[in-house]
Amino acid sequence: MQTSTTVSRVLAALALFAATPAAADALVDNVTGVALDKDGRVIRFTGILMSPDGKVVKLMQRGDKRPERLDWRADMKGKVAIPGMIDAHGHVMDLGFRALSLDLFDTTSLEQAKAKLAAYAAANPQRPWIVGGGWNQEVWKLGRFPTAADIDAVTGNRPVWLQRADGHAGLANTAAMRAAGITARTATPAGGRIEKGANGQPTGVFVDGAMDLIAKHLPPPTARDRDAAFLKAQEALLSAGITATADMGTEVDDWLTYRRMGDQNLLRVRIMAYSAGVDPAIKIGGQGPTPWLYADRLRMGGIKLYADGALGSRGAWLKAPYADSPGNSGLGFLKDDQLLNLMSRGAMDNFQIAVHAIGDRANAQVLDAIDELSESYKGDRRWRIEHAQIVDPVDLPRFGRNGTIASMQPVHESSDWRMAEARLGPARLGGAYAWAQMLRVGSRLAFGSDYPVENPNPFVGWAVAFTRLDANGEPFGGWRPEDRVTREQAWKAFTSDAAYAGFAESKFGTLAPGLRADFVIVDRDPTEVSQTDLRGTRVLETWVGGEKMWAAK
Repeated sequence: MQTSTTVSRVLAALALFAATPAAADALVDNVTGVALDKDGRVIRFTGILMSPDGKVVKLMQRGDKRPERLDWRADMKGKVAIPGMIDAHGHVMDLGFRALSLDLFDTTSLEQAKAKLAAYAAANPQRPWIVGGGWNQEVWKLGRFPTAADIDAVTGNRPVWLQRADGHAGLANTAAMRAAGITARTATPAGGRIEKGANGQPTGVFVDGAMDLIAKHLPPPTARDRDAAFLKAQEALLSAGITATADMGTEVDDWLTYRRMGDQNLLRVRIMAYSAGVDPAIKIGGQGPTPWLYADRLRMGGIKLYADGALGSRGAWLKAPYADSPGNSGLGFLKDDQLLNLMSRGAMDNFQIAVHAIGDRANAQVLDAIDELSESYKGDRRWRIEHAQIVDPVDLPRFGRNGTIASMQPVHESSDWRMAEARLGPARLGGAYAWAQMLRVGSRLAFGSDYPVENPNPFVGWAVAFTRLDANGEPFGGWRPEDRVTREQAWKAFTSDAAYAGFAESKFGTLAPGLRADFVIVDRDPTEVSQTDLRGTRVLETWVGGEKMWAAK
């Protein structure tokens, strides 16, 4: 009888244990939790129950009984918890190297940039080259590109190479051009432009495909340099509340850096890598995408290609000439058959294809290629067009075909609207930064920032997306306000749809049972504040896979 009683007690205990989730070993409790369900509706919760492998078991409600046996419990004392933000288009290593080099992003005039350049040169006498970036002649209100002559006086005989904010042009001083052997006779590479003065001499600015004429002469970074740059970038992303990012343009050396970090248990942010062209993808993945590595923190799943340049440097490929540069329609990087061949080469090995296209001619070219390739490559391909900034309205409905994803960056609109008007004129803006129209034709939006071209702060991009206002609240009522999306649509594009765009929706992207417990503790409820207050959201803690990876000091 005693034995029977003991067995009954054991069975009762097992039944009680089975009544709670078997893998529920941790609880982040007492949160003001806000997320979106699979249909994009706001849901609320008060706790996140997690398994030992860092996945969500259950979102707890106020009246739910908490498990009595836990490995650990964290009390958030009512702070706001939201799903981790995802940047669908960034450049991880560029962000890190920008932090380690001369950063001109905050300069508002040429004179201010020259002062920073002189100070940096004096503080870093051991560097053989001065390297940096972030300049923007539009912000400087210069009315022209800067020149080598503008900076020679403060740099002397040390070579200088400074990339424009968008990464599609660079400024070299005379010493750098001399080191690279650049003369008036230097041939302009395909897909590039060497800016020249009235005397035919290079002025120091090299656009798109011409940038490599200088860049290939830079001292290559060491593995230690790369590790340091990655850690800087990772810190910046986690501190912004970004738990996952697409890395657009991963080189083999970048991949090796991510693998070193993963092997040393230092990889904390999730990276969806898109190789810089076909060759790195084949070298890294062999005959197709890699598996997910390091508990879903790293995968090479796609290939990044370029159809054109950028609007700011007048390298975006347009159907008609620029309104402010007659005779110049920008730069198409690839002939139609070349683009088709590259996309086909990647697609045949099941790599996802993502193509940079900013101008309306470039977007049309990529849409043509997708239409043709979709006849041969069936199934769930999720073709991506990166930026899709200027689209001819007649081409917009084509984004709703073939599962094409519009991977766009709201902050570009707030930075570019004045320039876009000058570059195109008012009659050609019907498909410019057309987020709402993309959704109406059936495309799926994936939002990001294009860091370090822009600041990676996702809350700024989120605010821009549903207001179309810049940091100064301009223009009144929003620029082309008919293309605003709702607050919830914008949030979805920065979370679950950004994950979907990287074939990661079964791994992460929101807070739901079975997905990785990636979340952010913030100082305000982003669904209940003004757009101005949303921009000022402060990240307090960032958790990836149920582990606290960053906390504000």
